[in-house]
Amino acid sequence: MDTAEILKRVRRIEIETGKLVKETFAGEYLSIFKGQGIEFAEVRQYIPGDDIRSIDWNVSAKTGTTFVKKFNEERELTLLIACDVSASLMFGSLGRLKSEIAAELAAVFAFSATHNNDKVGLLLFSDKIELYIPPKKGRRHVLRIIRELLAFTPASKGTNIMLALDSINHLIRRNGILILISDFKTELDYSKPFKLTARKFDLVPVIVEDKLERVLPKARVFISLEGLEDGTQTLLNLASKSAEEVTRKQVKELDQAKLLFTKSGLEYIVIQDGDKVSDTLVSFFKRRSRKLKR
Repeated sequence: MDTAEILKRVRRIEIETGKLVKETFAGEYLSIFKGQGIEFAEVRQYIPGDDIRSIDWNVSAKTGTTFVKKFNEERELTLLIACDVSASLMFGSLGRLKSEIAAELAAVFAFSATHNNDKVGLLLFSDKIELYIPPKKGRRHVLRIIRELLAFTPASKGTNIMLALDSINHLIRRNGILILISDFKTELDYSKPFKLTARKFDLVPVIVEDKLERVLPKARVFISLEGLEDGTQTLLNLASKSAEEVTRKQVKELDQAKLLFTKSGLEYIVIQDGDKVSDTLVSFFKRRSRKLKR
């Protein structure tokens, strides 16, 4: 992909995502991701009906008039997008790669955050940390993040979610929001650092999958499969038990990931190649909002 094409796609995502954010997601983002506490703003005179626990007794004693303390929510947050860039994300059976879906979804979160004056950072990982962009504010910063999501060429092909989570726990000291985007195709156990991360951050796992990885068509034909991460090549009969085993293994990995998310009490997102990002996120925000109201 040349520079002109990258800029064209970044601009398209900015226009489409910006409209979604203004019309739908900026307010939803604000309502479900709360600040980390409250901060003192000022004192004002007591008005009947004010909570007596907010009375500033020191100021009231000095002035002879009852004053109350006024607080504002400490709104500013840090949003970190951690995105898997392993080779398995470079797959798509309906004309759209999983990596492209990940970039579009990440853009909605990034623009929602910057619309609410929050900082946004990016961490790209394979089986190593490929790129880290520290959290900052502003449109130009978000555009750089989208450009990296679309055009970055990773040095490695594998997946190590455990390494990514350990790195995040050390890089970001302050609590914030973590959007973890991956297809979660890995045999490495990442449950321990995941649980630690879930306690520290407002963690939203995002599973990006392709329907063909879940259900192979049943036909008496042979296809050649190449492992995108390990490079292995296999001749597979779609009507054989081996084909069933391939899909069973992939479904098991995803089910294990979903079970971990559920046990951690997290709302997670699943998006497939044929899904609209906007519809998927509307559904997520509604589920998250209902959970917060319980």
